[in-house]
Amino acid sequence: MSTYKLYYFNSRGRAEVSRLIFAAAGQKYEDIRYNQDEWPSHKTEMPLGQMPALEFNSTKLPQSKSIARFLAKQFHLAGRDNLEQAKVDAVIDTIDDLIPKLISIFFEQDETKKEELRKKYFDEELPKHFQNLNVLLKEFGNGGPFFVGNHLTWADLYFYDLSETLLGMNGNCLETYPRLKQNREEVEKQPKIAEYLNNRPKTPF
Repeated sequence: MSTYKLYYFNSRGRAEVSRLIFAAAGQKYEDIRYNQDEWPSHKTEMPLGQMPALEFNSTKLPQSKSIARFLAKQFHLAGRDNLEQAKVDAVIDTIDDLIPKLISIFFEQDETKKEELRKKYFDEELPKHFQNLNVLLKEFGNGGPFFVGNHLTWADLYFYDLSETLLGMNGNCLETYPRLKQNREEVEKQPKIAEYLNNRPKTPF
């Protein structure tokens, strides 16, 4: 019997999409969460000295995207054939495009500059990426609410998690993108995901 252990901090961060995949699949796993003061004593246990890391049948796998993609393939959430998998990857890459300038907001120490960056991001940067995601949802979704093939994939889970962070910064950012908003709503309606979201630890990010 296969066993899974997911190592990360007590936050959503780079591990949450994998937790959502586990939830969608109904797969049991050990959700090992280290506090910041615990991490140094465990760092040498990880392949690259970083987290998240997934331990699968005694093999530890690093890198958040590699972990998520592996789990998605394990649980049939990566696309039903090679073309669908490529479409899912295209959505994932398009979501990734919006991250670099978002991260710069979090790292800005000056509060005035941080607010300027935040406003510019939501007014000018994010709409371009949301429009691109709208295009892919229309092109690949077969008329349904999910990004690829009118069925749940890890692309939907990845967007759900990242958009949660965005909504925490600007609660109205999806209001002019009804299809993307519907996508989030459909993810939340999945019974196993809804149960996980209701019971998971509450963390700020």
